[in-house]
Amino acid sequence: MTSSTSIYYGLNAISHNLIMADRKKLKNPNGLILGTPGSGKSFSAKREITSAILVTDDDILICDPEGEYGALVEAFGGEVIHVSAKSKDFLNPLDINFNYGDGDAPLKDKANFIMSMLELVVGGSGLTAAEKSVIDRCLPKIYEAYFEKPIPENMPILQDLYELLLKQEESVGRKLATEMEIYVTGSLNVFNHRSNVDLNKSLLCFDIKELGTQLKKIGMLVIQDQVWNKVSQNRQSQKSTRYYIDEFHLLLKEEQTAQYSVEIWKRFRKWGGIPTGLTQNVKDLLASKEIENVFDNTDFIMMLNQASGDREILARKLKISPYQLNYVTNSNAGEGLLFFGNTIVPFLDQFPKNTLLYQKMTTKPEEVKKG
Repeated sequence: MTSSTSIYYGLNAISHNLIMADRKKLKNPNGLILGTPGSGKSFSAKREITSAILVTDDDILICDPEGEYGALVEAFGGEVIHVSAKSKDFLNPLDINFNYGDGDAPLKDKANFIMSMLELVVGGSGLTAAEKSVIDRCLPKIYEAYFEKPIPENMPILQDLYELLLKQEESVGRKLATEMEIYVTGSLNVFNHRSNVDLNKSLLCFDIKELGTQLKKIGMLVIQDQVWNKVSQNRQSQKSTRYYIDEFHLLLKEEQTAQYSVEIWKRFRKWGGIPTGLTQNVKDLLASKEIENVFDNTDFIMMLNQASGDREILARKLKISPYQLNYVTNSNAGEGLLFFGNTIVPFLDQFPKNTLLYQKMTTKPEEVKKG
């Protein structure tokens, strides 16, 4: 499946022919890059990102939990947004645009995200039916000013929701506000600000390495929502949006974030989004029938070296033969199997190390120091 915007994925390990492919030609271009630590997952993602920058006009956004993509993004003139308690870069989780949802009801879809985020805040078994009802009542009120006059100063922030919850007659509103307090006026208030970064650039990296354990999952969810804002805006101009999520398994571990992430994964394709999840935890993709939908809605899978248990799962799920499994058994970095639609191809990719681009892409400590 080649086109003028086809991307190089290495050499066919048998014929040594170039592997050129265009994910947009797939029925479902959603992708996964799977492999053990050190197998070359992030390098493979950077390889594809570089090619996409050069041969497409797609917007590219990256969720970077380990601070590994900044050098490459800056080399191509992109923007690195550092999200942490100390940073002056802010993302507003309540950002919305008029194209956010299907039809003319953007707030309905936005409410699903806000509920998912607040379920992480509350923890435990999540929000009760009463708490969801109170939130649902408050949301239209805090967005009223923005929908009447859509200027940045009218965009609500978490504090607006917090203050309105405090005013509700029901005790559940005040209880919920108390649980939100640390994220509004307390030490974890990094997401209680209006966005102050340029989200209109075509290459964006969200670096959340310094965000801290308590906020990392919320941060990944907020970034996913910012990406959805971008996807919904780009849909109008028929522009594709590529989204790379490193450490994808972190979003699948919590029921609340998993549910929202799977829903977004399914909706991306229809809206011109091309998400790619990177993970070493194949088992997390089968944690529930719902999460298994990620596999069922993915036609591009790059399999690098796999642990034995994961090999068995992939063999079953993708109908990989015992012979083909040899290509993901004790394989070198950058070697494995490429699942593209209904085709499985063994590949290898030996990127020249004596190049500036390699220095911007490698994450091996000894090589990073050299660069």
